[in-house]
Amino acid sequence: MESYGLIVLGSGPAGISAAQAYVEAGGPGPVIVLTADADAPYERPPLSKETLTGSGPAEPTPLTEAVLPDGVELRLATVAGDIDPDRHTLRTGGELLAFDRLIVATGSRPVPFPGADADADIHTLRTLADATALSRAATHARTALVIGSGFIGCEAAASLARRGIATTIVTPESTPQADRLGPYAAQQISSWLTDLGVELRTGVSVTAIRAPRTVHLDDGTTLEPDLILAAVGIIPQGEVAAVGEATAYQGRLVADEHLQVTDGVWVAGDAARAMHGIVGRALDVEHWGDALAMGALAGRNAAAPEQQQVWSEVPGFWSTIGEHTLQYAAWGDGFERAEVAERVGGFTIWYADAEDVLVGVLAYNADADYERGRRLIAAQAGIGVALSGGDLTPEE
Repeated sequence: MESYGLIVLGSGPAGISAAQAYVEAGGPGPVIVLTADADAPYERPPLSKETLTGSGPAEPTPLTEAVLPDGVELRLATVAGDIDPDRHTLRTGGELLAFDRLIVATGSRPVPFPGADADADIHTLRTLADATALSRAATHARTALVIGSGFIGCEAAASLARRGIATTIVTPESTPQADRLGPYAAQQISSWLTDLGVELRTGVSVTAIRAPRTVHLDDGTTLEPDLILAAVGIIPQGEVAAVGEATAYQGRLVADEHLQVTDGVWVAGDAARAMHGIVGRALDVEHWGDALAMGALAGRNAAAPEQQQVWSEVPGFWSTIGEHTLQYAAWGDGFERAEVAERVGGFTIWYADAEDVLVGVLAYNADADYERGRRLIAAQAGIGVALSGGDLTPEE
């Protein structure tokens, strides 16, 4: 039985940055990264933007933020199971591996669309293989239907429209992202999409999809697009529910503020439901930058369990819809008040809870507000400080 100082499950940003941080912090080896993905580590954000916009085949963008150090083994197309944290073993195929430390960073997969025929031609977008299949289908499509108005749905719809495909979004929301970001931001996103020629069918739901591509809406409409993309959310990969007796919540491993699940086991990225060191409650985050930061923290903590650091990053991400880039940072569990600050060519939205404590910021062409907002959110400042232009020094 082979034995490792660290086994990392997952080759996304959380897994790769975890392996890198662990080695840089002097963690004992050997180190191996096991991933179910058949492709070498790559960037996922371009898959709904540059990769999908191009007319040629999908090409991977190498994952450059975190490169595997020399000596770290990478095994592709490998699924881990039967994880025993007490015995510090896991099984992959017919092989049993031993570990001193384990970091679970298995990420997520798209939610399959319910109510569809098993043989219906429906695409999802998460992996390079997904993007390859979607790009191939887009080459021959004149019409496309995107189900869902989340960021992946909006980004992909914009990219398909820019390819010259007549694209429609169907969403139960009144406007894209209205529930998450409020009416002002939703209207801006709507205008960006319609300017590209995307048709928005809002306040409507898909009731069924019959093979190959017949879509029934709850308003009685039937659509037959050449291409269907279901972007209705993600769910964690199933491996996390099988880590011994570790607590899982809706498929995510429950961790403390150090991202530690149990003795010798840490979790990062989409697979985690971790206690946040600032707000003192458990958060789920599903963003690329957060996965990088959480992976790095888990790697450092695994390398030095006696000197663990606390998870204190404010969750946030960027989203590019056509040529428009939004920057968003928030705790992610809602807001009670939203204040819009408009400026020529841009805007900022400040979000607060019922006590007027700042809980989020959305910036468009306002980089300084985004960075200032992250500092103020971390300090749990009042929304009045943000609106007045106030800031904190690094010492504060």
